[in-house]
Amino acid sequence: MAALRIGCVKYLNAQPLIFGWLGDVVFAHPAALCQQLSDGELDVALVSSFEFLRNPIYTIVDGAAVASAGPVYSVFLAHTEALEEIDEIVLDPASRTSVNLLRCLLAERHLRPRFVIAKQPDEAPTPARAQLMIGDQAIAFRQRAAGKMRFWDLAEAWREATGLPFVFALWLIRPEVRDAAQIAERLRALRDENLRSLDAVIEGQRDFPTDFCAYYFRDCLRFDFAEAEKAGLLRFRSLCEKHGILPPNTAPLRLA
Repeated sequence: MAALRIGCVKYLNAQPLIFGWLGDVVFAHPAALCQQLSDGELDVALVSSFEFLRNPIYTIVDGAAVASAGPVYSVFLAHTEALEEIDEIVLDPASRTSVNLLRCLLAERHLRPRFVIAKQPDEAPTPARAQLMIGDQAIAFRQRAAGKMRFWDLAEAWREATGLPFVFALWLIRPEVRDAAQIAERLRALRDENLRSLDAVIEGQRDFPTDFCAYYFRDCLRFDFAEAEKAGLLRFRSLCEKHGILPPNTAPLRLA
């Protein structure tokens, strides 16, 4: 039997879902992983939730996700002036979900700045120009720039607008992969073990201090895909449809 080809976003927020996996894992940025999964180069991957909304051919691993029910810390708009005064926003090309979350949040406020792709990482925001940042580079930038600018946390803004959690990433399984239910059970079991032994996951991180990892995993993130998270994902889909990001789609969530 061929080995399972599994991919995972290369950010700290995924660690409680992948830490300790026995086997090879392809780690990459969200946009690259979405393309590999779409091209059939991976069987299963933890990728941007927007990838499922864009192309709902996949089976979702039920019960496991990277989500937040409040400030997430690592997905934000860095800016210096009020949101209404921003003329241009620099986007992270690695992002799929967060870019469209930002579009929805701004459109709901009737704000429509220009969007441009970042030419280099950590471009400094200016009074009329803000920057969307995600993942580990966003954490590092926020810690360096603390007190120097404002950070509009997109998960917090989502919660304030909808009352629901926001789902950033899901495990998606390609439709031709056999034994999806068994794969899903393995991934849920790994998540459960990691949450039971979260101190070991925290101690196993090398890129950020232990105290920050503890705060991030325990206070900023949740790793469930339960009814509230599903409602949040479907609300995201409806807002993407409302604002012309996605065509109308009533496909149900296919779960394993």
